[in-house]
Amino acid sequence: MAPELFLGLMSGTSLDGIDVVLARFDARDPLVATHFQPFSAPLRNELSALLTAGTNELHRSAVAANALADAYANAVQRLLEQANVDSRSVRAIGCHGQTVRHNPSCGYTIQLLNGARLAELTRLTVVCDFRSRDIAAGGQGAPLVPAFHRAIFAHTERTRAVINLGGIANVTHLPPKGTVVGFDCGPGNALLDEWIAECRGLAYDTGGAWGAQGSPLRPLLDALLAHPYFASPPPKSTGRETFNLEWARAYLRADYAAPDVQATFAELTARAVAEAIQRFCPHTEEAFLAGGGAANDDLVGRIRMHLPGVAVTSTATLGIDPDWVEALAFAWLAREALAGRPGNVPSVTGAAGPRVLGAVYPG
Repeated sequence: MAPELFLGLMSGTSLDGIDVVLARFDARDPLVATHFQPFSAPLRNELSALLTAGTNELHRSAVAANALADAYANAVQRLLEQANVDSRSVRAIGCHGQTVRHNPSCGYTIQLLNGARLAELTRLTVVCDFRSRDIAAGGQGAPLVPAFHRAIFAHTERTRAVINLGGIANVTHLPPKGTVVGFDCGPGNALLDEWIAECRGLAYDTGGAWGAQGSPLRPLLDALLAHPYFASPPPKSTGRETFNLEWARAYLRADYAAPDVQATFAELTARAVAEAIQRFCPHTEEAFLAGGGAANDDLVGRIRMHLPGVAVTSTATLGIDPDWVEALAFAWLAREALAGRPGNVPSVTGAAGPRVLGAVYPG
């Protein structure tokens, strides 16, 4: 019997580009092939601009959703060509879309994507809009990866945490028995990337080398940590509309050295992650890092410093490279949706109960 293949597509709040994976979940190693495709500069700039209110947003969002579908389709084609896989052997695409608004308190979340266009371009079934059903059921609509983390990373004897360091950081608490907890901690790489882009014209701080040259500024760190989100209990979720450079800029002083500001932003992420685990993830023994921030040695070192007694490594030690965990999660969520199985964890999102997630566009 031929393996059942799924594609997962993820473009996160870091706005760097598209992660696409080809997966089979009947194998010990679910990753069959991977591909990363950077966003074009015009698309990246427009997606960044759409994170805040602007003129003619409805039209611009629709055009950007079409452009995203085109970029996703191109990334899918490249991966299948590189892997020498016929698209007819793929059951479906699970696609997160690009988050530009996340406001569950008002009952909505917006992940840009023209799912019908993606299905038409690829001739494959597309499952997308995963968050809306959970929000309709009273949940936060995020994070959605804890269900996947539980299925793939949970241990029968040890209490684990999975920490995703994307633009926004989130954590999943996986006890051997009992309730799974997961929530957004606050900023992940968002402030780090925005600051180095402004100061040095770089997309990100490779290895955290620039931030490692600085020292955290205590007055700035205290001001940032005073945001009420950090003290609020889960379920909770957030996004770049809350934690961004414009928010932080209100606390910057002209005499602050740029590397010290970068070090402060790294310390903010590390403190937010560590304190979230210490407060809401009891008895954590092992923590596994995923997302782009797992490659930031300075950030990882700070997280380790603030989590004494916890073994902090990356998901690579569990067999899955940290760069591909989220895309793999949405391939898995597509499989669950087509099987009619719930994809949310109500104890994570606060939804009224388990729900099958995603809108389906047949290929």
